[in-house]
Amino acid sequence: MRLAAYLLIAYLVLKLIPALEEALSSLEHASLPWVVGALLLETVSEMGFVLSWGAIVDPQNLLTADGRGRRMDTRVAWAQLGGGTLIPGGSYGGLGVGAWILHRLGMPSKLIAEREFNLSFLNTAVDGLALIVFGLALASGLLPGSPDPLLTLLPAAVAAAAITAALLISHRATSGAERKPVKHARIAVAIGTLAQAVEDTRRLLLHRESYTAVLGALVYLLFDVLVLWSAFIAIHAHPAPGFAVVVMAYIIGALGGSLPLPGGLGTIGGMVGVLILYGVNHDAAVAAVLLYQAIGLVVPLVGGGIAYAVLRRQLRQAPSGVGERSG
Repeated sequence: MRLAAYLLIAYLVLKLIPALEEALSSLEHASLPWVVGALLLETVSEMGFVLSWGAIVDPQNLLTADGRGRRMDTRVAWAQLGGGTLIPGGSYGGLGVGAWILHRLGMPSKLIAEREFNLSFLNTAVDGLALIVFGLALASGLLPGSPDPLLTLLPAAVAAAAITAALLISHRATSGAERKPVKHARIAVAIGTLAQAVEDTRRLLLHRESYTAVLGALVYLLFDVLVLWSAFIAIHAHPAPGFAVVVMAYIIGALGGSLPLPGGLGTIGGMVGVLILYGVNHDAAVAAVLLYQAIGLVVPLVGGGIAYAVLRRQLRQAPSGVGERSG
């Protein structure tokens, strides 16, 4: 329903605004092989999320116990992805769906929050590191694209400052929380939870044993960016923006996806706006982002729908033994 509404709204907007008619024409003449290739790239991206999800949320494979089936963790991860396409707020909406399913399967709420938080922090950390790497590469001229410091060094500096601040909070929070008086217990708990998530993310990034989670997060980001980049090729954009520009626009523009707007309008507006700032043609930016967003809805919606259909029986008959063995 949301996908149909999104496509209808997008079509009407493109038709009603003369300045965007060229974008609609680009979509109508998109290269079918490249669209199919983008669908495959998006599938690989979502599989990266599933891989990372399993390594962080259910590392002991407890969801497969009690006769639930060997792929229970994969189904829950796909259902979480599908939920993110149906509920405003992007990944945060999907997180709520995943938490609800895990709770129905018997996992304690505290454990769900900790592990989903760790997963979200890992993906955010990977995005931040990508901003630093590609921002510096663009600013130095190593990769083609805009060398404007406001579009390259500034995002890299903000990402570096955020990562540094998070590490400092993690380093000092434990002793600081212990010194808080009882009346600030909730603040102490919140700071402690944040610090633990940052510390867990640092461990995931630096320890060799955590390569599966990090690999999944990298695949999730890289192949999703490739979908957006290939969308420009599919609509015959000339010239197509460089990969580094697409990475920067993808990460910065995706911040709009956290806004509670229907049809992913926050993501669309954010990515289109940032791409235009980087010098990408207005019509090409609109058409490519719309194509990317449609693909980003279809793949998790289909995969998540299938996964949830399989999960329904387990959810109705879910035992409560997961939490007892996962402490």
